[in-house]
Amino acid sequence: MPKKIPQRMCLGCRQMKPKKELIRIVRTVDGKIEVDPTGKKSGRGAYFCKDPKCLEIALKEERLSKALDTSVSKETINRLKEDLNNI
Repeated sequence: MPKKIPQRMCLGCRQMKPKKELIRIVRTVDGKIEVDPTGKKSGRGAYFCKDPKCLEIALKEERLSKALDTSVSKETINRLKEDLNNI
């Protein structure tokens, strides 16, 4: 039987894609919000396509805040965008 590939939904375009194709943003146990390039940090995660439009849609519609179950500040959003540009 072939190995099952984990699927996750992009918060922007709402398409199901293989987890490896998406970028994970995590709210860590101590409350920090950061990009998780390994996909293995503990905490509550949300996934995005590598397309910057998907992040914009998710931020505009407050989907990231809902997914991470916390409010996301403007400075956190700017830091996340910088981190994503460096990936």
